[in-house]
Amino acid sequence: MIKSVLPSAIKEYLLAFADDEHLMGQQHTEWIGIAPFLEEDMAFASIGQDELGHASMLYALILEDSSEIDAFIFNRKPEEWRSCQLVESNHRNWEEALIRHWCYDMAEDLRWELFRESSLAELVLISERALKEEKYHRQHADALVENLLTVPASKSRLMKALEEIVPEVVELFSSIPGETEAISSGLVSGKYCDVFSTWRLRVENRFGTLDPKLFTTSHHQSRIKRHSDFAPLYGRIREVFLLDPKAVW
Repeated sequence: MIKSVLPSAIKEYLLAFADDEHLMGQQHTEWIGIAPFLEEDMAFASIGQDELGHASMLYALILEDSSEIDAFIFNRKPEEWRSCQLVESNHRNWEEALIRHWCYDMAEDLRWELFRESSLAELVLISERALKEEKYHRQHADALVENLLTVPASKSRLMKALEEIVPEVVELFSSIPGETEAISSGLVSGKYCDVFSTWRLRVENRFGTLDPKLFTTSHHQSRIKRHSDFAPLYGRIREVFLLDPKAVW
């Protein structure tokens, strides 16, 4: 794949997406061995691997050298990350992890769709691959949620988790650094916030009408301020890397 030298604002824009994908993948992998049943151990591991792969492809575009990805990911300072609060926060209950999975993947394909006609050929190819994989992520999450909503006790737990997580997903759609430049250059076809209404419709079609207050938030962080859960999460994902930072994997 031919690499392109990208302006700093464009790299900042792509970095937000790459960091979201990387940490969402990491969050999924932490359910290996502790999900409620074996099928979900395997499903979350597979989905997490896909998300980490998407992140790696975006990092390779940003860095213009895939050999630098590990060092870039694991040596950055917390303030240099551009991930959103949703992927940084811990959700240790299974229903919360499932709802985050459902909400994130219902939002993620809308994000990838913005790259389908990108002026950057590499991004078109990456988005096409990602969208194929995301189709199965959504099917997995939606089928499981649909079944659990038919059980009163399970539905109650899912709805409670949804009320907690929806505001975090709303923040995912907030202003992204470099977005104006990304649009003007033709890198993406529009603002991510413009597809928020489509995501909200998906939520209410599946779960019913929710309190409108859940879909508003006053704590946009512009992806600069880290969630309080970020530090321990970052510590966990760096453990193996720090055993030998010079190792080539």
